[in-house]
Amino acid sequence: MLRIIHQTEVESNNHGFGWFHFYTSGKKYQPNWKSLDARPLPSWYDKAKVGIFVHWGVFSVPSFDSEWFWWHWKGLNSSKDNQFMQQNYPSGFSYPEFAPSFTAEFFDADAWAHLIENSGAKYVVFTTKHHEGWTNYKSHVSWNWNSVDNGPHRDLTGNTEISNAVRKRTNVTLGLYHSLYEWFNPLYLFDKKNSFKTKKFITETLMPELHYVINQYKPDLLWSDGDWEAPDTYWQSQEFLAWLYNDSPVKETIITNDRWGRGSICHHGGYYTCQDRFDPGVLQKHKWENAMSLDLTSWGFDRSSGLKNYLSMEELTKVLIRTVSCGGNILINIGPTSDGRILPIFQERLTQLGSWLKVNGEGIYNSIPWRVQNDTITNDVWYTERQGTVYAFFYSWPASNKLALTDPKVTPKTSVKLLGFEGNVPFKANSGSNSGVLLDLSSVSADRLSTEWAWAIALHNVH
Repeated sequence: MLRIIHQTEVESNNHGFGWFHFYTSGKKYQPNWKSLDARPLPSWYDKAKVGIFVHWGVFSVPSFDSEWFWWHWKGLNSSKDNQFMQQNYPSGFSYPEFAPSFTAEFFDADAWAHLIENSGAKYVVFTTKHHEGWTNYKSHVSWNWNSVDNGPHRDLTGNTEISNAVRKRTNVTLGLYHSLYEWFNPLYLFDKKNSFKTKKFITETLMPELHYVINQYKPDLLWSDGDWEAPDTYWQSQEFLAWLYNDSPVKETIITNDRWGRGSICHHGGYYTCQDRFDPGVLQKHKWENAMSLDLTSWGFDRSSGLKNYLSMEELTKVLIRTVSCGGNILINIGPTSDGRILPIFQERLTQLGSWLKVNGEGIYNSIPWRVQNDTITNDVWYTERQGTVYAFFYSWPASNKLALTDPKVTPKTSVKLLGFEGNVPFKANSGSNSGVLLDLSSVSADRLSTEWAWAIALHNVH
């Protein structure tokens, strides 16, 4: 993943809230940001709200520090990583020697897809290539540094593996992650040494791989990364995106993010990611995504992570609700082991998420931001709207069984329900400085509810 860029608010581009639009076929997009940024996002993405990110590669073998282990060890000469290698591996051991141990013998693509489907996620983003350059498919420009020629000897991305398993689930959309740069690729280092005035890496590696991934696997989301060392003119991003939107086999449905060159993040591309774990807490002017990880210290599997490093379900629920209330999608990352297992703690969180969304997803999927995001007085209440119904999510069950909401204004036609509970919730209009609505939850005890961690009130016919 990307280093943090401090930015608190996203600027609008020329189509403003265009993330609610449908894609209009027939228009030709030019290889410049003015034209590319004017492309409305295909509508499936904003409706989906919840996705699962999968970081998996050779870094899953040492499974120490993070997915940036190779760079920290050899690029930064980290004392921690040097010590780890000295204590556990013979002198002279090189990073590529980890590859044969990336065996994936327990990798069951159908089981992974089943877990993702049961999590309630509507899309998945699978790593085809991280910054180490290893590809989880047979790259024809990366001999012996890919999952077919080395390691598991399988096309892990392939149409008999994760791509096919995901597509069998009609309610889960396939996305693929692909890093633009590679830390130690000699061609990239040559271009970098020449201040990116040469483009040997682009013509001989990057463009062949990007076109292969799109043409071969036909994802509906391309999650670009590793862009920040060079301008988009070096990466040929605008030319590639024009092809992607005009002529590729997924031109009608493809979604892209904003990581296409130094300075493009939060300004150009499809939806905005802005920084890892971007969680502004206020409504944004452009469709955005909170790409975050259940492990707070690593995106890849880290054997040294303890329980305190993982988000609790309470914490995950809060992040999810806040993100969707502010107009974002959430992309929740897991890091499988090198032999292809998904840790029980990841399985537990995703299963819990699925059970919560089965009840409360009504206020998440297909929702839009309401006129306010969180309650003026009760700050731990967050709102969404769907087809005229306002949903109020709250994290703590009120001790008095009375929940006061400041911003919704009742009408003669107002009715109130608690998702997961049969029957209407009694209410009355508040008056005075705390005008709004007072909900009486006395008929519902928290231990009788079908979900925990957070609850959602559906308010019909309110202003």
